[in-house]
Amino acid sequence: MKFSGMLSGAFIFLFPVLIMFGCRSSKKLQTTVTGKDSVITVLVNPTDTDSVKLVHDAFGRIRENTIDFNTFSAKIKVDYKDTRQQKYDFNSFARIRKDSVIWISISAVLGIEAFRVLITPDSVKIMNRLDNYVQFHTTDYIREITQLPVDFYILQDILIGNPFYMDSTNVLLYKESENTVSLSTLGAFFKQLFIVRKDDFAITHSKLDDVDITRHRTADFSFGEYDLIQGRLFSAKRNIVITEKNRLDITLDFKQMEFDKALTYPFNVPKNYTKK
Repeated sequence: MKFSGMLSGAFIFLFPVLIMFGCRSSKKLQTTVTGKDSVITVLVNPTDTDSVKLVHDAFGRIRENTIDFNTFSAKIKVDYKDTRQQKYDFNSFARIRKDSVIWISISAVLGIEAFRVLITPDSVKIMNRLDNYVQFHTTDYIREITQLPVDFYILQDILIGNPFYMDSTNVLLYKESENTVSLSTLGAFFKQLFIVRKDDFAITHSKLDDVDITRHRTADFSFGEYDLIQGRLFSAKRNIVITEKNRLDITLDFKQMEFDKALTYPFNVPKNYTKK
């Protein structure tokens, strides 16, 4: 197994290619009711109080599910494959101190630690425990990888399972069916589709499409196996599909989730390590 590829797979679930394609919102209000599922579709008109209320209420319910915490830890089984038939599966251990530190340890064969990563709002540090070297970057490294304004706080939301890039200022579409509510929004960089459960407004799907029509990149996030963890609605099984010229599939299976426990974030570099 090429461990550099394994590290790349691990970073993909932290740095998904969140890029999109564009369209413009309709200024016309249109409501249709069809079938026994009572499907309601609204092309949102910002001057119409009824459509604005629908959208405002929906985003309010979604935000109510935002996970607040002081610290978080979990074991994450990562399965990664791409169209070039590269496949990796490995365990990682994540610890977060809110708005301060993201610490990740990635295990290789037989539970041997292969990489350790420490991310703060200002820096990214990567320790290769197999080849005995360390890398130091500023958070510009994240933006270089994603080619988007991705920062520490977006990465934190991705790991915790909170909505990210949720922009309620330009909503294109509201759709309500028997079991789900869908919201389509347009931001500066991408168009996003949210699908949430109608009973509790937990997100089941988030799709981002490139606004730049010369690129054809999409990122699909699916959220499943919700459970109450210390009073917080948490998705323990997630799938990420990123497509452009190639397709990447990443499955994240969270175990041993804990909130607000005392944690340490060790990153002591041995003296014999080289700096790259």
